[in-house]
Amino acid sequence: MTVLLTIAVVGFLGYCMRAVFIVSLAKHAFPPLALRVLEYVAPAVMGALVMTMLTGAEGTLVIGVPEVAGLVVAAGVVVRTRNVGIGLISAMAVFWILGSVIS
Repeated sequence: MTVLLTIAVVGFLGYCMRAVFIVSLAKHAFPPLALRVLEYVAPAVMGALVMTMLTGAEGTLVIGVPEVAGLVVAAGVVVRTRNVGIGLISAMAVFWILGSVIS
């Protein structure tokens, strides 16, 4: 029960930290430069997630069939739909399915 309560409290606090910025900045307009810079956040996060997934604890490259298939699917879906979210969801589905079948 303590672990579940800890997860709930940390999740709630994380939500509150994000909500404070959304609520406090809701009445203000973002400058055009800030909006242009924010366009690069999704690709940067995707690159960080991919590199974290592909490197081991010692910093060595650890890549297998599920990782390659997930990257190929992600690239194909994002190029076709121009939607990073759908690309991430489809790539993770392929990665998890192939990982469970191969392992």
